[in-house]
Amino acid sequence: MNKKHTSTLQYMNQNRMDKTAFSVTTLTEKSNDKEYWLSKTPQERLAALELMRQINYGYDPATSRLQRVLEIVELT
Repeated sequence: MNKKHTSTLQYMNQNRMDKTAFSVTTLTEKSNDKEYWLSKTPQERLAALELMRQINYGYDPATSRLQRVLEIVELT
């Protein structure tokens, strides 16, 4: 396992959802999300954003390279 993959797994393990603090509300109820994120440092906000991106789009270091778009074709 490479260093980047290991550090990502460690980050994801320490940021598991606390299911005891989970609640379901309606969209009309007022929330304190803005105050919560403003209390975090820019680095913590970016780390949370990166985690959400990896969860949304998946993270697999084996497929994180650029795909081959060119093919070699022999002329007849």
